[in-house]
Amino acid sequence: MKKVLLMGKGGAGKTSMRSIIFENNVARKTRELGPTISIESSDVQFLGNLSLNLWDCGGQDAFFNNYLTTHNHQIFKGVEVLIYVFDVISAELDKDIHYYQSCLESILTYSPNAKVFCLIHKMDLIQEDSRNKVFFDHKKELQVRSEPIQIEAFQTSIWDETLYAAWAHIIHCLIPNIRALETNLNNFCRICCADEVVLFERTTFLVIANAATVHHPDIHRFEKISNIIKQFNLNARQQSHSKTMVIRGSTFTAYIDTLTRNTCVMMIISDPSITPAATQMNIAAARPHFERLESVHHNKAA
Repeated sequence: MKKVLLMGKGGAGKTSMRSIIFENNVARKTRELGPTISIESSDVQFLGNLSLNLWDCGGQDAFFNNYLTTHNHQIFKGVEVLIYVFDVISAELDKDIHYYQSCLESILTYSPNAKVFCLIHKMDLIQEDSRNKVFFDHKKELQVRSEPIQIEAFQTSIWDETLYAAWAHIIHCLIPNIRALETNLNNFCRICCADEVVLFERTTFLVIANAATVHHPDIHRFEKISNIIKQFNLNARQQSHSKTMVIRGSTFTAYIDTLTRNTCVMMIISDPSITPAATQMNIAAARPHFERLESVHHNKAA
């Protein structure tokens, strides 16, 4: 069981992102969620065997004062990951950074090996041509304010793929033996003569790993991949018997299929000589191998 703290000021968007990632909520419905009172602790299963104990900590001042005094040891002991969410348009950013630095002091005391991620959230509210500068300015300041802890920062919004990209990176660092999985995915991609193979978890649809043999100049390709994954998710929910999906573009074909009990795979093929039947046979042949690999991960996580 890996303990994950989700912290930040009230209204920063913590509970909304948690509900989108782990509860299959959609962005437009997060407005119906109420504020988190104190701490909501939930156990989340990822890849069938990775157990996350997620603590969603309410962000009101009274709660923060409690976290940093009376319940300091209880909250910050045994933490694997701290995710601190900053509202990019907050009028109280200085106070927010003060709380953040106080949390880091407790992390250094009780969980010095914890990984720390900062999410600069609600970036959709910043003009598009200013987003990168705003993000890098915030990131630079947070890196200085976080010393001696090394942090990773991401810009996020519930309205696009950035939220999935950030959480996929966070979860990635918690998966046992991830390097072996990536190596096998690279081999699979090469054997199938695929442009790219993307592996994602079946319940959250977070990308676990990807392998590519072709360089893609399109900087928005992950947004397109995210949209394909979301279509598959919707299709799988509406048609429980449907396990596969094929999307044909002008220069490529994307195949989405189950790979193991806990993962789905998307394979992108641009070579017109490779038939759909051959691709589907390759995926079927790979299933037992990746199931065995997943069982090894299960033993390492146990």
